[in-house]
Formats: sequence, structure tokens, C-alpha cells
Amino acid sequence: MGALSHIRVLDLSRVLAGPWCTQNLADLGADVVKVERPEVGDDTRHWGPPFARDAQDKDTEETAYFIAINRNKQSITVDISRPEGQEIIRKLASESDVVIENYKVGQLKKYGLDYDSLKILRPDLIYCSITGFGQTGPYAHRPGYDFIVQGMGGFMSVTGESDELSGTSPQKAGVAIADIFTGMYATTAILAAVVHRDRTGEGQYIDMALLDTQIAVMANVSSAYLCSDEVPRRWGNASPTIVPYQTLPTSDGWIIVAAGNNGQFRHFVSAGGEAHLADNSLYCENPLRVQHRKQLVPLLEEMTRKKTKAEWISLLEEAGVPCGPINNFKEVFENEQVISRKIKLEVPHPSTGSMKLVASPIRLSKTPVEVRMPPPTLGQHTDNILRDRLNLNSVAIDELRQKRII
Repeated sequence: MGALSHIRVLDLSRVLAGPWCTQNLADLGADVVKVERPEVGDDTRHWGPPFARDAQDKDTEETAYFIAINRNKQSITVDISRPEGQEIIRKLASESDVVIENYKVGQLKKYGLDYDSLKILRPDLIYCSITGFGQTGPYAHRPGYDFIVQGMGGFMSVTGESDELSGTSPQKAGVAIADIFTGMYATTAILAAVVHRDRTGEGQYIDMALLDTQIAVMANVSSAYLCSDEVPRRWGNASPTIVPYQTLPTSDGWIIVAAGNNGQFRHFVSAGGEAHLADNSLYCENPLRVQHRKQLVPLLEEMTRKKTKAEWISLLEEAGVPCGPINNFKEVFENEQVISRKIKLEVPHPSTGSMKLVASPIRLSKTPVEVRMPPPTLGQHTDNILRDRLNLNSVAIDELRQKRII
């Protein structure tokens, strides 16, 4: 039994932030019903290639994007723009503990599916809304996209190579971090609301915004500005206060070297046959290395290019210098630590036969996370949910299907 096996979640969200949250809850044992548009489904069902492949190594209709964020959920298709569809959602909400949605501000009110409408049916309901900019403020009605929020929230201003290098520009992250972090914060907020409800019997409304989250997760960078009024800038893979604390090229790839003190710097250059750099009056102390980084870093790059990535990792680990490879994803999943931790899973799936997933990183000793269900096919559980939860018979279900309500 998962830690949240007593919780029912009605998931009206799509794309990434909301589904990431509900996948977390589902991994922890919550019973999650994902509501999708009939025939179309979640947008991410169409965001491919790549697609999962079947036993004959042929592409299926299951996109890698959808697969990444929708395991352990049941899928029901409902047209919420129709009165009959709205009634289905209201009935499901009335027997759910949590509703989560990421529609535009006010959009669900016209369907009678907003918090104020649904809490009449279930006063202790926990209702979480995720939008780009929140329910209040001058930007509340703007559509919010991760890429835009990474720019507006300051992340891109400190990501990418320094302006001192020619041809550089601000960069977004390689994954939609504003969406992912908002999903994580939403998970935390919902769990806090569940604890509050368990203590008091009160439900509540949760207002999550991508922009709020993006600024919050800038952590020490945001704090540095508030403390100093100095605008942080881009440093690429380097540190503004430690040298060398950056990526360096090898003969066959890149490594990360994090020499945080003078001893580690000496061990580093000694391993590369350039011990004299540690005795040089320009580089012997970290403040001097920071001051003279433009002269030092090219010398270090010349040194590191003489050996392979594997040779450097072996040498530096033996010398006690913090280091690591920059792995591509083939290397990630072939890594002995990753294999040992069972990060890659394979589960049965009705379309692909076997489906590869990334495991949840949450490790609980008493209520462990488990993959109970693979990501669902579109509407896979519609009939079961309507029959078992709403007590509809096959005639009523067939009538809803003929009307394209489901």
C-alpha cells in the first residue's frame, strides 16, 4: 500500500506541470484519474517522434513525452464543454480528495467546474490550479509557457556562456524546468493541504504559478541580487568565485573539475604533469586564480586535452580531486551506479508489449513507490470508471459514446 493509497485525485491537467504533479502523487499510491479530450487526448500524446516501439521494433502511437509523465494513472475521455460531460466531472469530483487543473484563469467557471462550484459538492475538497502567472495580478490572463517563464524569471539571464565570449546568448535549460519545478511545488502544496484537512476537516484552494516558481528556484542567485543590488550575469559552466570549477575538454569529450581549494588544485595539475602551475605566483591561491582565469584556463585546457575522459576521471578520483564526466544518455543508462539503483524500468504495456520508464527517485522504506500501471492508452479506463464509480450501466455508457460525450 502506497503512502497515499487513501487519496483519490481527479486530474484535469495536461502537458507537463500538472501531469508531473499527479504522477508524483500516483507514484506515492494515490488513485489518479486523468481526464482527456475524446479522440484527441492530452496534447503530449502527439508530441513525437520519438515513439515507443513494439515487439517488432515498429513505432507505436505512444510518445516518449506522454510516457514520461503519466504512469500509474487511469485515463477517461470526457468532453467537458458539454453539459453531460460536466455532470460526469462533477460526480467524479464529489468523490475525489484532490482536483488539479491548468486551464486559463476563469475558464472552468463557465462549466461549473471551478473551485467555488465543486466545493459545494465536497466542502473538504483540495483544489489546485496551475497557470503561468497565477490567479491574480496584471498578467493573470496571459497564457504561460515554460520557455517564456525561464526568460521572465531570470533563469536565462544567468544561463549560457559569458558575454565576454563572441557569439554568446542567453540559454534556456535543456528540460522544461519551470514546469517541472511547478509540478514539484504543487505536489508539496497538495500534501500539506492533505495534512491540514486530516487535522481540521477543511479543504482549500491552491494557486500555483510558473513565474512565481521560477523566481523561487533561483535560490542563492535571487538572494544575491536582493542582498547586493548587483545584477547576476552569465558565467557559462564556470564559477564566479572558484577556479577551476568548470567543464574542461579532454581528447574524447568533456569532464567537470571542481577544485575547491589550493590542495585540490595542486593535485589536479600534478596529475596532468603540470605541477609547476600550483607554484606559479599568479595561480597559487584561489583569489589569484580567479583574478587571472583568462591566462590560467587556456593552460588547463591544453593540459586536459592530452588525456581521455576516462583517464582523467581515474587519475583525479585517485588524487582526491572532485570530478565527473558529462555523459550522454547512452552513458547515463550504462553507468554502473544508475544500473545498481534500478533507475531504468521495464513494464508491460498493451500497445508496446514492454515499455521502458525512468523510476521515481523517491525511496521510502515503509511505503515504497511502485509502478502499478504503465502510462494509459487514451480512454483506456473510461468504461470501468463510469461503471464502477458512477454506477452507469452499459446502455448509458453506449449512449454517452454515441453522443461523443466520452
